[in-house]
Amino acid sequence: MESPQWDQFELIDSGDGQKLERWGKKIFIRPEPKALWRKSNPALWQKAEAVCDENERWNKPFEKFFLEREGLKFDLHASQESKHIGLFPEQEPHWRAIKSAMKPGDNLLNLFAYTGSASLVAAQAGCRVTHVDASRPAVEWARENAGLSGMESAPIRWIVEDAMTYLRREEKRGNRYEAILLDPPSFGRGPKGELWKIEKIADLLDACAKVLSPNRRMLLLTMYNLEASALTLDSLLKTDSLKAGDIEIGELALKESSGGRYLPLSLYGRARWH
Repeated sequence: MESPQWDQFELIDSGDGQKLERWGKKIFIRPEPKALWRKSNPALWQKAEAVCDENERWNKPFEKFFLEREGLKFDLHASQESKHIGLFPEQEPHWRAIKSAMKPGDNLLNLFAYTGSASLVAAQAGCRVTHVDASRPAVEWARENAGLSGMESAPIRWIVEDAMTYLRREEKRGNRYEAILLDPPSFGRGPKGELWKIEKIADLLDACAKVLSPNRRMLLLTMYNLEASALTLDSLLKTDSLKAGDIEIGELALKESSGGRYLPLSLYGRARWH
């Protein structure tokens, strides 16, 4: 599933374990382990103003900058601990799916929610959103994006918590959601040191099933793991606990503007109920 071209973002080229991107007027090189092929246009790479190496270290700092997308504004910046700068353009098809599937007043739970792009899209569509991430800085970053977008008073609950711990608490409280989004990392720790490994994903989906509303609409799972396949997600979503309706699986990809090749970035599985 290809993300449409943005005027504010462009995948220029990829190859040799890297990708060359334009964000607004800034051009960066970041590591991309799925880019196993050769670069199409090596000369273009000389235009990059900052490079993040395979150890996720930037060669020089750069000031934060802002991008806008359909009424939402995002603060983008880098740290010395991560190659990420705050937004994943390949997930734009997910934002469209949220807008088409959800109805005003629906409850949507966003787990591993990071800097909040999907949370803001859902709130923009009229959902009551619960945004959960184990990283306090990530949640603060997401709240800043909400403020930049003029959505300080949007119905979003901001929660710093381990995903599994939160799901178990919600089950006991009797709180239910029409949709759940999950974008789990391969490995991580919760705010109290809780260990997360992707091998726990089946347990996490069972816990999600217990907090889905009888009027459930969608569960959307995204995985960036190199070891997984789309069929992995298909089998995960066919667990008995979910009683999934229609299941769609595939890859999220971006298309190079110079070489015309597709760069696969993430697997996704989407369960829908009518």
